Amino acid sequence: MSGTVGRLHVIAGCMSSGKTGELIRLLSRHAVTGDSIVIYKHIVDSRDGSMARSRLGTEMEALVVAEARCIDGETCHVVAIEEGQFFGEELVGVVRRLLRDGHMVYVTGLNQDFRGEPFGVMPTLMALADEVSLLTAICQKCHGVGTRTQRIIDGSPAPWDSPLILVGGADCYEARCPDCHEVPGRPQA
Repeated sequence: MSGTVGRLHVIAGCMSSGKTGELIRLLSRHAVTGDSIVIYKHIVDSRDGSMARSRLGTEMEALVVAEARCIDGETCHVVAIEEGQFFGEELVGVVRRLLRDGHMVYVTGLNQDFRGEPFGVMPTLMALADEVSLLTAICQKCHGVGTRTQRIIDGSPAPWDSPLILVGGADCYEARCPDCHEVPGRPQA
């Protein structure tokens, strides 16, 4: 890559906030200028196979990987990483290496888990980013500004002690505003 330091743009928000759609829009601009692009997604995100697909149907081919160390981007100027929250702390070192090598790096992910707590490596990446796009959705309960991800199990909000990662779509998750977001069994602070 070139001798210049790369740039990191993190696109974060709750479920249904348009993170993948925004990523695809930005990557399409790079494609128009002839930049080489690669998208990586974690193997735990089994939805849509090897496609990065928005809820509106826009899509781009992605490489499915099991670990952050599998992300190299060696042959591409623009490196995109979908669902960054699924990668461990190792992702920070990978992103730093990509930036040192002069790549333009995009990372999408949930900034909060279903409990409303910071999710995995995303807060660190947001702090390191040159640009952060924090997207919102429409609360599926009151139609206010949705900033939280509500996990639904058998039609009810998931309790605090539910597993942290449960891959699913609209049948398992809803966007909620802070007033409508419920986490039964949340420990009192």
